[in-house]
This record gives sequence, structure tokens and C-alpha cells, in this order.
Amino acid sequence: MSYQVIVSSRAKRDIRDAARWMSQYSLEQATLWHFDIEAAILTLEDNPFRCPLAPENEFFPLEIRQLLFQKYRILYTVKDVEVHVLYVVHGARDTLKPSKRRK
Repeated sequence: MSYQVIVSSRAKRDIRDAARWMSQYSLEQATLWHFDIEAAILTLEDNPFRCPLAPENEFFPLEIRQLLFQKYRILYTVKDVEVHVLYVVHGARDTLKPSKRRK
């Protein structure tokens, strides 16, 4: 079964911000990272349930899963045949909780 991957505006902004930060040190590496994380996200089309539940899962009514990519966690939920990518966060950051959700 193939799922449709939908990346939220928040997740797109997270990716853009991370790439912008990386570009201060290496534009080439930032560009490569941006391409690679988008490719990693698209792998969720095939089997989004292969990834474990995220620590955030206990704080939200939706099932929150995480795909690990380098030092980043891609947080997403699956609804019917859609995968909704919600956030992309650096692994060193605290677990997102309802009161800490970024807008």
C-alpha cells in the first residue's frame, strides 16, 4: 500500500531553518542535507509503521511516530492513507509537550 506524504508548513520551516543554519558552515553540505532529508521523508510512502512511536506520543491524542535522520527526528502521524509530517526537530532538543509545541 502506498501512502500520500503531506509535509506541514511547520515541518517545512523546520527543514528550511536547519538547512539555513548549516549553510553558514557549508552551503554544499546544507544543500545535500536538504535533498537527503526530503528523500528520507518520502520513504514514508511505503511503510510508515516501520518507525517507532515517538516519546511525544504519550502527550498527544494522535499516534506520533518518529523517523530518525542523522541528528534529526521527523515527527509524523498516519491517518488513513496519509502520512502527516508535523515537525522536524534536532535530536538534542527536549521532547515536545503540549505546552512546548511550536507554532
